[in-house]
Order: sequence, then C-alpha cells, then structure tokens
Amino acid sequence: MLSGPHFRTSLLAAKSRLEEGRRRFAQQHERGLPGVQVCGGLTALVDEVIMGLFDAAVADLAGSDADVLRSQVALVPHGGYGRRHLSPYSDVDLMILHERGREADVAALAQRLLQDIFDVGLDLGQSVRTPQSACQLARGDAVILSSLVESRYLAGNESLYQRFTTRFEKMVRRRYAACHESLVTARREERIQYGETVYLLEPNIKRSRGALRDIHLLRWIGFAKFGSPEPDRLRLLGVLSRDDRRVVVNANEFLLRLRNEMHFHAQKAKDVLDRAEQVRVAAALGYAGGSEMLPVEQFMRGYFQHTSRVRYLVSRLVESVRPRPAISRVLGPVFSHQVEGDYRVSPTEISATKRGLAKLRFSLAEALRLMDLANMYDKRIAHGTWAAVDRAAASFNGEIGPDAAARFLSLLDQPARLAELLRQMHELGVLERIVPEFTRARCLLQFNEYHKYTVDEHCIRAVEHATEFAQHDSPLGRAYQQIKRKGTLHLALLLHDLGKGYPGDHSDVGLEIAQQTTARLQLPQREAEDVKFLVHKHLMMSHLAFRRDTSDDQLVVRFAVEVGSPELLRMLYVLTCADLAAVGPGVLNDWKIEVLTELYRRAMHHLAGDATFDSHAVLEQRRDDVRRCHSAEPQDHWFEDHVQALPASLLLAHAPEHVSTTLLRLRGLQAGAADAWGIYLPESQTVEFIVGVDQAMAEGVFHKLAGALTAKGLEILSAEINTLPDGLVLDRFVVQDPDYSGGPPADRLADVSRALVSAVSSTEPPKFRKVWGRQDVRPLQPLSPLPTRVRVDNSTSEFSTILDVFTFDRRGLLYAITRTLFELGLSVSVAKIGTYLDQVVDVFYVTDAAGQKIEDEQRLQEIRQRLLDAIDQ
Repeated sequence: MLSGPHFRTSLLAAKSRLEEGRRRFAQQHERGLPGVQVCGGLTALVDEVIMGLFDAAVADLAGSDADVLRSQVALVPHGGYGRRHLSPYSDVDLMILHERGREADVAALAQRLLQDIFDVGLDLGQSVRTPQSACQLARGDAVILSSLVESRYLAGNESLYQRFTTRFEKMVRRRYAACHESLVTARREERIQYGETVYLLEPNIKRSRGALRDIHLLRWIGFAKFGSPEPDRLRLLGVLSRDDRRVVVNANEFLLRLRNEMHFHAQKAKDVLDRAEQVRVAAALGYAGGSEMLPVEQFMRGYFQHTSRVRYLVSRLVESVRPRPAISRVLGPVFSHQVEGDYRVSPTEISATKRGLAKLRFSLAEALRLMDLANMYDKRIAHGTWAAVDRAAASFNGEIGPDAAARFLSLLDQPARLAELLRQMHELGVLERIVPEFTRARCLLQFNEYHKYTVDEHCIRAVEHATEFAQHDSPLGRAYQQIKRKGTLHLALLLHDLGKGYPGDHSDVGLEIAQQTTARLQLPQREAEDVKFLVHKHLMMSHLAFRRDTSDDQLVVRFAVEVGSPELLRMLYVLTCADLAAVGPGVLNDWKIEVLTELYRRAMHHLAGDATFDSHAVLEQRRDDVRRCHSAEPQDHWFEDHVQALPASLLLAHAPEHVSTTLLRLRGLQAGAADAWGIYLPESQTVEFIVGVDQAMAEGVFHKLAGALTAKGLEILSAEINTLPDGLVLDRFVVQDPDYSGGPPADRLADVSRALVSAVSSTEPPKFRKVWGRQDVRPLQPLSPLPTRVRVDNSTSEFSTILDVFTFDRRGLLYAITRTLFELGLSVSVAKIGTYLDQVVDVFYVTDAAGQKIEDEQRLQEIRQRLLDAIDQ
C-alpha cells in the first residue's frame, strides 16, 4: 500500500475538500436551504471524494492493468447514500461489486479504499460482493435487502451494475411475499427498540415510529410491489394520492432538515431528539411560540404532526399490499357469518358487505357501529373496510346524534380492542367529532421530564393500561374486574388530561370538558356525575398516597367520605394506576402499586365495612403475633411498651418475626450508639433500611442519614422518624437501589448500613458520588420552566405542619433541604420523596422544638425563604 508524499498530499487534499464542503453546506443550511438540497449536495460532495480516491487506488494498485481492473468492478452506493439523502455525518454505505475470479485484486482495492475513505473523515460501511452473492444475501437478510433497494451506479463497469439490478429486481418480484414479510418484520422490531409510538417525547428521528425509517419502508415496499421506490412514480401509478404524496414529501423535508441541523451542531451523527436538543433546535429553526405555547412546544407539535401522518399512511399502504395466504382466501368465507347483511365476521377480521359500505359512506353512527362490532367480536377491521371509513371521515360533521352517542358508549363498555380502536379513530379525526377537545390535544407536547407522551397519546394509553389490568391476578386486577360500569371509567380516562394546554388548572378545565362531553353523549345523570368526579379528582389519590401520611386514619376517612361509594373508589384506584402507567415505562412500579393498594384497602373498609381490612383490628392482631414470637417472660414490660409504641407502618409492612427481631436489636443498643440494617422487599422491589439511634445521638440525624443514603447512590422514596420509650429513635427509609435490578447482595446492604451508623456521629458533610447517565449529564438547570415553590399545609394533619417542596433535581438536594430544616429547629416525623427525572416533589411533616405545629405566619415565611435559598445554592 502506498504511503509516499504524493499519496499523503492527495489524501489531505480530499480531506480538505470534504471539510470545506461541509462548512459551505452548513452555511447554506443556516440560510434556509431545504434539507433535501443540502443532503443532495453533500451526497455529490462525497461522490466526488470517493471517485477521486477510487481512481487513485485503481491506478496505484494495478499499474498498467488499471483499465482491466476498472472493467471488473463497479462502485454501488446504497442505503441513504444511494438515495442521495446523506446528512452531514451519516455513514457512507458502499458496495464494491465485482466479477467472479477477481477476488484477490478486489480485496486489495477494498482494503485501500476503506483506509483512504476513513482517513479523509468518512464513516464507511463497505461490502465486497458479486451480483450473485449480493442477491443471495438479500434473500436472507432484511437489512441488506432494504439497503440494496436504494442502489445506484457511481463508477466502474456500468454493465456489471446493470446485471446486478436486473437480477435483484427479478429476485424481489419473484419472492414478493417473503420480501414484504421480511421488510415489515424488521421494521417492527426496530420500532420496538427505538419507539413503538409516534408520540414518544424523546424520539429517534431516524428509527422511531413515523420517522425517516417509516418513509424508507414505504419506498422499499413500493419498489418490491410496484418496481419503484420514488413517491412521484408511485403517485403516477395510482399507489399514492396527491395528498399522500404531499404528506411524504413534506415530512421527508422536515425530518431531513431537522437531521442536518442536529448533525451540523453536534459535528457528528446524532439522531436522538432529547429535551435539551429540542429547546436548541426550536430556537435555531426560528420557532417563535405564542401566548399559550413555548417555541419548543410549537416545534415538537409540528414534529408529531408529520410523523403521525407518515405512520398512518405507511401502515395503510403496507396493509393494502400485504399478500394474503391462499388458504385464508379459500376458507375465510366458509368460517364466517354475516351481521344483519351489513358486515361479515371471519376468523381473523370483520369486513363490510356492499350494503355496509354504502351505509358507511356518510354515517358517523354506522362507523361507530362497525367499531363496536369489532370490539365485541374482538376482530380487526379489514383494510378495505377501514379505507372506506377513512374516505368517509371528512363528511362526519355536525352534532353527534343519539344513535352515534349510544354506539360510542357501547364501544367504551367493552375492553377487548378498545384502545386500538380509539387510536385508529383519533388518526382518522373521528374521535374529534365526538370529543372536540382532542383536536387541541393532538400532538400536544407536555414539556417536562415526567411525561413521555403527548397529551392525546397519554389519554389513550391510560385506557389501554386499564384494560390490561383485567389480566392481573392482583388487587388491582380484581378491582378492575369488579367495576360494573367500565364505560364510565374508560370515558373518564379518555378525558382526564384534556384540560392541559388551556389557561388554569388542567383538572378544573377537565371538569368543564367532562360536563360538555357527558351532555353531548346524553349520559345518565349518575354516570355523568361519576365521570366528572373522576376527571376533576384524577390526581387526588396519587397526591394522598405519595405526598401525605396515609397512616393517619383521619386523612383516610376524609378521602373515603369525599369519594363516597365503593364503585367510585374502585374506578379512582384503577384510574390512578392507569394514569401513572401511561406516563412512561416503569413509572407505575411495584412500590407505587403497593402504596396505592394500601390506601385503597383502608378507604374501602370505611366505605364498604370491608372486614378483611379493619386497620385497628389488624394492628392489634399484628402486635399479638409479635408477642408470640418473643420468648421472654410475660411480664417483660420493656418489650410490651415498645410493641405498643411501634408505628403502624412497620407492623403492617413486615412479618411478626422480623418485627420481633427489630425490637431485640433495638434493645441491645448501648447508650450513645446506633445500629442499622437493611432488608429487601420483593413485593415492591424496594429496600428498607432501619436505623436505631440513642436519643443522645439523635440531633440532626435525619439529614445525616439522608445524606449517607444519597451518597451511596440510593433513591429515597419515603422516610419516617419515630421516638420510642427509653430515649430510642427509630428511623425507617424505603429506597430503591439503581445499581441492582433485583435484591442487592448482602455485602451491599452491610456497606450501606455501616455508612448509616457512621453518619450518625459524623460532623462532616457527605460526598455525593457522580452517577453517569443521570444528573451528571444533565444541565444544572431545569429543561422545563418549573418554578421552585415551597407550599405550607396546616389543615391536613392535626399534629404537624406539612411542607411541600417543588423544584428540579440535583445531587445533594434532599440533604440540603433536610439540613436546613434541622438548622431551623424543626423536627421531621414523616418524609415522602417524589423524584420524576429532573422534577421533585418532596413532602415533610414537621413540628417545632416543642413538638407543635408552626402557626405563626412570619415564622412560616422565614422557613419558606430559608428553604428557597438552600435550594438555589
């Protein structure tokens, strides 16, 4: 391989030409040059560089036989490079096509090209194949197949390239059914990995649903079925309508321009549109926002509108050209039946007859009847029938009549395919005819680090998760199964967040939307009142469970009285869990289900006299069980006093044997000492650390322990502090350990326990470890405009003042807050810690030095300001 001065000079010149070309196109991009033109220019630039390197390599390697070697090979760009859609730092996919028998010469050429192209600053994906081997590999690999669809000739023997394309096209046509299945399956697997829903709020703009790869899938299927991947050609063939073509062209331009912006700014390949990048891109591309919408929200709404249209169009096309097995065409009519002459129900789908198609042409009620039947029979709607609904949807206008309202309510009553049908109705704009507020919610970004989906997708996903609870063998599953009026619950879930995007509290706006919707659907008064309650109070149960001390019987009684009936409590319980599940993957975890279930059971006891959960009787029984585990003398007054003083939360959370062991460890605690131990709770996948401290050492213990746990990388979920007889202080922390997917090993529990004991007597502040991929890669400012607030609640608890702290997360935040509370002379009895990525809602039950609530407004203002100062620092 050559490495002399002339060779090095030619490489440097090629590298300089590439870098200068990228700078030139970056400037043109900033001046507004369309994305397709920038990509086309970059492709031509790379063509020029590669052809120069190819010419030099052939001449240097072959000497006097250069022309012979050139006649035996062809350079074939494919994939995005073949499409001429290269973004600034895209991979360059290049196939060296060659005749049989030239393997040795071609191998040397490939090695030289690979090195030279890498040296000039391109990432090359290179393959060396004969026409026969390329087609053979494409038969068994969907990635190779899809990439070779987008092939073009660049240099070398053009007739060799033509022989390949002729062979490849014949192979694809002959094996169309297998190619269709292979391409669709591969794309489905990719979507699952990178984002199955269009409405994922940090999408991969190449691979997530509705993004560039779905446009590519349309091109691949177009080539396989109709011989051309180009939208213009597919329009002429009648495969795409004029509107379809416009959707594809506009979305492709939007996404390519967006991708160019991300690549140019990062100076490397970047396809994940994370929150910080969304803010930056919105400003860079000139989005101005408005009085009710931030620039980033306006930009992302545009993104979701493009990708949702692409997703629907491509899904429709793929389904319309899907090969049907011969056996289904023969046996389908045999094993099917008609419904009143309008629809035919087969083993796999429901389709409209000629008479049914005529009814669907102008009638919203008939379209809803079709969906209701599909839900009742649990069958998908045939593509041709769904296409008829699509064509008719634009004519569904005016007031919703009684028949349409009844059909929609009937649809909501059955869970089988409900979420799928609601999503399809929304895609067609049919859902907006029934609930007009879905128009505003469509593609509406919730720009915070908590929600993962747009408002419309979140509401439909909440319905979907609720229907999935039916399969759970758990209190949650049984609660859903026992709900008699499931349509009421499903309607409330569909509406619950539609108040977002309007001025004012979204729950209050949601109440107005629920009022209008139930009137439009002519819902009976009782059901209408339940829907309005569930929408208006959809956050009540989660706020109580995760921000208040639910061991307080008075709080639970007030909650039960406000709900008012067992049926409504079941609905609220299921709605709360479904709402959390629909926020994003992993948000509804086992610990949250357990906490919500405990509140549900206790409230149900008050509403239904549920004998299975009388809290006072259960606590007394638990104390008796603990006493039986204790083998000391019956007159052991120390043990009896401490059993009576134990908090209800500890007694209810653990087996009597564990509680007895805890007391014995506390009894062995020496004056001025501390002890700590941890136990894994598999039901909630959390760890509980118990710390016993002699009261002489207990000053400031809460913030010290919180600091020690945070320093070990643990996420604190809740905490409580209890003073027992004889000057003992019992601290309990429920945490999650992100270092372990299951239970932490014994040495980890021991290590954390030692750190807790050391922290009790330490005067040094903790050193918080850096956690890669979490706070360390996030800016030390919020990605969303969440103001820091400290709210005081003196009405919920009879004995404590409750401080609610709303802010954004950073390392050491909990330690800073709890240390400030200590410095203010406040005692913390209960803490609940809610962290949602970059957003925090921490709750503290506090009293003053005399154990009293803080009532003085001037003192409360001092507490607020000191906490705000500590958070800002």
